[in-house]
Amino acid sequence: MSETVPAQATPLSRIGAAGGTAVSILVAISFCHLLNDMMQSLLPALYPMIKSSYHLTFGQVGLLTFTFQFTASLLQPLVGAMADRRPRPYSLAVGMGFTLVGLVLLAFAGSYALLLIAAGLIGTGSSVFHPESSRVARMASGGKHGLAQSVFQVGGNFGTSAGPLLAAFIVLPHGQSSVAWFSLAAMLGMFVLFHVGHWYKAHGIKRLKAAAGHLRSTVPRRQVITSVTVLMALIFSKYVYLASITSYYTFYLIGHFHVSVRSAQLHLFLFLASAAVGGFVGGPLGDRLGAKYIIWGSILGVLPFTLALPYVNLFWTAVLTIPIGLILSSAFPAIIVYAQDLMPGRTGTVAGLFFGLAFGMGSVGAAVLGKLADDIGIDRIYQICAFLPLIGLLAAFLPNVHKTHAAGAASQAAAAG
Repeated sequence: MSETVPAQATPLSRIGAAGGTAVSILVAISFCHLLNDMMQSLLPALYPMIKSSYHLTFGQVGLLTFTFQFTASLLQPLVGAMADRRPRPYSLAVGMGFTLVGLVLLAFAGSYALLLIAAGLIGTGSSVFHPESSRVARMASGGKHGLAQSVFQVGGNFGTSAGPLLAAFIVLPHGQSSVAWFSLAAMLGMFVLFHVGHWYKAHGIKRLKAAAGHLRSTVPRRQVITSVTVLMALIFSKYVYLASITSYYTFYLIGHFHVSVRSAQLHLFLFLASAAVGGFVGGPLGDRLGAKYIIWGSILGVLPFTLALPYVNLFWTAVLTIPIGLILSSAFPAIIVYAQDLMPGRTGTVAGLFFGLAFGMGSVGAAVLGKLADDIGIDRIYQICAFLPLIGLLAAFLPNVHKTHAAGAASQAAAAG
């Protein structure tokens, strides 16, 4: 069963018009996720330079992260809910435009206030991009929801991991103004997303409605509320710990082990690259085993490594961050798919809620941890955060809503026949 391709369809829509997994659309949206998160990751990667140049405290550094992530978290659920009611296929390109303006302002900001505005604009771009892109990934999944979310996530994770490398080899040698060069990446992203919007308008909306028609939640409303609350707690655990790494890990390495800024950036890249790989693995495993078990294992399974991290030398610090990144990051694609199965027909709302919550928890965590770091020191921060994965025990309260894709494929095949 396939859809008719319009005579003037874009190359992306020609390739992705079939009823199965639209691989080209998944690749395109993952690539744009890479560009988006690469650009937004420049901000925390620049923190050592910005802190020195603008004479900032750790609290002010945390406020920068708070501004960026709060604007993203505040708007994302609204964007997702609006898209469920009235899809806007070209909003993705518009969101990338906000990121473009924020990057240019970040490159030439002459004051801390302008840095905050730049962070807010980049956050606004993310608030549009993430829920809508997650919708597109589900549209293009062909029923392989976990795989699609992982393909989408892996682009963002690799983009995030590239930030420290770009800061180390481009921005640090050439100065803050060199951030403006990355506006070219934003322009490229806008071009690709405009063509994704064509496919979204012609085929994606129809796919999503057809898929929603096969899903009916069998979970009682009270249990849905309980499950969403548990998932929010797990997001809190994951993203506050991640905030401790993305915002302050370089400072920890510099202060505790006396490494150079470049060496600290490379260590951060090692962690973020591991997280990128873990994000890709989590979704397909959730398709096969059930998202609940991946969520449980990911959040709680990282505990032994986080407990050991504050007490080892530089070599073992680098080694331990690899399983921490791999295990912890595998949860998020599974959480998105689990919540979308829990609340079928609310794809955008779910994506916006959990992407927004992820950014929000990161922003609050960064601000609180920054203030604590000023008061008690960076070392104590990692000793405290090491216990956050214990919240993963709450996953025991999640119902098993796993739906095998084989059954879904059989029902679609029967409908097609």
